[in-house]
This record gives sequence, C-alpha cells and structure tokens, in this order.
Amino acid sequence: QDNDLTNGKEPIEWLVLDRQDDRILVVSKYGLDSRQYLRQKKENYFEYIETITWENCTLRSWLNDDFLNEAFTPEEQALIPTVTVSADKNPEYSTDPGNSTSDRVFLLSINEATKFFANDAARECKPTPYAVAQGAFISDNGYCWWWLRSPGSERYHAVTIYYFGIIKSRGVDLYTEGGAVRPAMWINLG
Repeated sequence: QDNDLTNGKEPIEWLVLDRQDDRILVVSKYGLDSRQYLRQKKENYFEYIETITWENCTLRSWLNDDFLNEAFTPEEQALIPTVTVSADKNPEYSTDPGNSTSDRVFLLSINEATKFFANDAARECKPTPYAVAQGAFISDNGYCWWWLRSPGSERYHAVTIYYFGIIKSRGVDLYTEGGAVRPAMWINLG
C-alpha cells in the first residue's frame, strides 16, 4: 500500500458495513489500486461495450483472481465466502444491470453505497500511495473517485463515487482511467 516493495506488504484497513449472523460485510478504508472497469478495448467499441456489465467486466475478474490471491493468505481466503452479488439497477436510469454473480470479492452497488454510508462525507475516500502510483487521480482535497458495480445512464458507463463522496449515478465510461478500487467482501467470523 505504501508503494515501497522492499518493506513487504502492509495490512489492509477495512470498514465494517454490516453484520449478519456470523459474518461481516467490509470495504477497504482506502482506494487500494487504480484500474479501469473494463481493460481491453475492442475494434467494434460500441457493439462490444453494450454487452458489458459487472458480470463480465475485467475489474471483477481481477478482484476475484489476482487481488484475492495477492492480498490474502490461503488461511484468510478460507474465511471469505462466495456470495451472490445482486445485479442492482441504478434507481435513476433504466439501464440493464445484467445478471447476479457469485463472487468472493466485489464492488459495492449504488444501493449499498447509499445504505451503508450515512452521507457524502462518509463516502469520501483517500487513495493509498500504491493506488496513486498506479494512476488513481487525487483531487486538491486529497480524495479519489472510486468505482461501484452498478451501471450508469448508459450500458457503457459505471457508477462512481466522486471526490467529495457524491454518487455520480450517470457514471463514467468503463475505460476511464484514474478510478480507485475499494474491494468489498463478506468475512465469516465463526
């Protein structure tokens, strides 16, 4: 997280958002990395982009493969269950959110970002030095914008949280660079 690979990995700080029985829902306190929602660009851009949802975006694949394996030991991974991640619609637009998925690590939806954060200030997020080195844009106030999994006003947009914690429900283009990633997951306690 400090972008100094010589001193080893730092523990990730998590915010507890919810508790249900013997498990908790957490999201990273900081933007841990900077990635595009969709990494590869195809020739038939608009035809291709119309088929992208959380279900088949490259950010989802990265979270459940590279991130999961790099950030957690096998013992820690055993505490992270695979859960059904709902394909929540954007309440302001009728964009098709695709299908629900089965994930261990995911991004919050627009509904979850509204439910679990009391206000805009609670949604503000600072990036780690590593995220900044990977391209996370940092505003004058030291905050970054971060991705949600919900679709925006168009199929080729994903909702984001703006620097000041405001939900940008219209979203930004899936290929946009500079967005931070705040992984979320359930953790089994028992």
